[in-house]
This record gives sequence, structure tokens and C-alpha cells, in this order.
Amino acid sequence: MTIKVGDKLPQATFRLMGSEGPVAKTTDELFAGKTVVLFAVPGAFTPTCHKNHLPGFIAKAAEIKAKNVDAIMVTSTNDVFVMDAWAKATGGAGLIEFLSDGNADFAKAIGLSMDGSGFGLGTRSQRYSMIVKDGVVDKLNVEDGPGKADISGAEALLAQL
Repeated sequence: MTIKVGDKLPQATFRLMGSEGPVAKTTDELFAGKTVVLFAVPGAFTPTCHKNHLPGFIAKAAEIKAKNVDAIMVTSTNDVFVMDAWAKATGGAGLIEFLSDGNADFAKAIGLSMDGSGFGLGTRSQRYSMIVKDGVVDKLNVEDGPGKADISGAEALLAQL
């Protein structure tokens, strides 16, 4: 079943790059007691994700956080090392938290995984954005195709805050 507005995020463990290597953080550790903008991409460095979706959130990070948002996070099914390299390559490190969902556990748990095996990508996350308040989905924007970043983009999300 696909997650919807009003649902609590399921328990999952993400990987983030810490100062001394990969660190595991649970859904509760990341979202409890906070207002968080979370967006997902099918893959780091892939064309739409790298050139369209992520850059909008980097450019609008200050405006988004000025709307009482505690954190902006991006998740992908890439491993933590790829996510760390992507954060550094894009200038997003320090502005956005890059969460690795390497086994797609979170994407599957919220019903937003997709089969990218036809392109050699395996199981990936669909493209979406959401506003999460204290672990509960307040707004949800799911794209109808992986090559689009319109309703899940930074501008659209900023208008919802």
C-alpha cells in the first residue's frame, strides 16, 4: 500500500556519511519532533535527478528552511558512498542530508519503489517529495514518471509550506 497524507512513516534504517564513515540512523532519529522536507530520486548522478531535481532544492534551501523547516533530506537507493560523493559533487553537503536507502527498504515500506531493471538499475525509488511533521506525512507529491520533477520539485514544495 502506498503511503498517504496522515500516515506515520514506517520504521526504516538509512545510512549517512559521518565524519568517520557510514552511520545508521532510523526513521525516528531523523524525523521525530521535526518538520522535514524529504524528497526521493531514482538515482544519484542520473540526468533528471542530478540536473533538475536536486539543484532546485539546493538553490531553495534557505527559503525552505525559513518556513520553519528543520531539515531537508534526499533519499535514493544508491549506497552511502555514492550519496556522499553526490553531496560533495553538487555542493549539497551541509545544506541537505543525503540518506542512502541502499536496499530500497524504505521505498518498499512506503509503497514507492519501482522496477528499474529494464535499464539495469534494479529496484529504485519513485520520484516524490513530502513534508513530514513529527514523523507524519503532511504533504505528498509523487511524480507519474521517473523523468519528471515538476510536482515534486523545490518550487512546488515551497508553495506548500
